[in-house]
Amino acid sequence: MSENLDLVRSIHAAWERGDFSSAAWADPEIELVFADGPDPGTWKGLDEVTEGWRGFLSTWEDWHVEVEKYREIDNEQVLVPIRLWGRGKTSGLDMSARAANLYTLHSGMLLKIVLYWDRDGAFADLGLAPEDSPDS
Repeated sequence: MSENLDLVRSIHAAWERGDFSSAAWADPEIELVFADGPDPGTWKGLDEVTEGWRGFLSTWEDWHVEVEKYREIDNEQVLVPIRLWGRGKTSGLDMSARAANLYTLHSGMLLKIVLYWDRDGAFADLGLAPEDSPDS
């Protein structure tokens, strides 16, 4: 197993426990991209990413992330199909999604996270056909 895959697994292990507090793995110039979903946007640098992530998490009650599979795309990218679910604090509506996170890493640091609410968008951006998807 590669160093990058180990790092992504450790990040998700914490997130699955509801622990979003660590950023020890983040490059100081990390980039966070919400590619789609309710509030698409991009944040750059650890301070902006931290605020963007906090803002996102603050809109949800009972937010959960569950990894379905890990897939190394190349020596710097790891794709993680996930299931998300939670309840909107304001709306009270339950939400669930089959989503995907794409991680770009180098030298043991996370450079970029792209979050896709629509998993197919991640596959399309990577040039993967649906039958190439990790959950098929």
